[in-house]
Amino acid sequence: MPRKGTGSILQKVISKRKRIFLIVFSVLAGIGVLLGLLVLFFDWRVRVTTEERILTIDDLTGEYDCIFVLGCGVRADGTPSKMLRDRLETALLLYEMGVSEYILCSGDNGKVDYNEVGVMKKYLMDKGVPENAIYLDHAGFSTYESACRAKAIFGLTTAVVVTQEYHMYRALYTLIDKGVDAVGVPAIDARYNGQTMRDLREIVARCKDYIYCIFDPDPTYLGDPIEIGKK
Repeated sequence: MPRKGTGSILQKVISKRKRIFLIVFSVLAGIGVLLGLLVLFFDWRVRVTTEERILTIDDLTGEYDCIFVLGCGVRADGTPSKMLRDRLETALLLYEMGVSEYILCSGDNGKVDYNEVGVMKKYLMDKGVPENAIYLDHAGFSTYESACRAKAIFGLTTAVVVTQEYHMYRALYTLIDKGVDAVGVPAIDARYNGQTMRDLREIVARCKDYIYCIFDPDPTYLGDPIEIGKK
């Protein structure tokens, strides 16, 4: 039989552990709520800052340094994914309208066997855009890095950005933060497989780039300036 008082001691130990658990749980829950609120605030801030800069083709006036096309996935056979093709088709339309004489393609060419901008260039040239009108940023590994390099390497002061609307807010926010007076024309309005998950990830990505714009880290690569229009 347990000694007298053992049960009381055990109850006190359990009660103490419960209090510790509740305190730890409350602290972690509070941190989680705070982080969630911060993510929602950063997401809201990025969208509200840029939403008036998302235009239709008919809204565009004047000329711009370039039509700035952001890359995304390419297929194994060297053709653009549907999302990328829609971006390129929109850029072609803007180019044919005379919005700018130049198209800057920014994407991931971090591996020998993966070259987003090479695929983009080929697609544009196959559609009749002359090679000297196309500029390539091979080190646009992320939206933030593309924005940094657009200003630091290509010297953009104005640009019409082409990407899907869900991504446009972040693209414009980072470009404006880097000193580019940018507006955006979303690619053709379409739905893509996995779009719901993509929309959710974008909320976190907006938060990430909002923080990047505060701390201003350098992109992976810089390099010598390449002046648009001076080929």
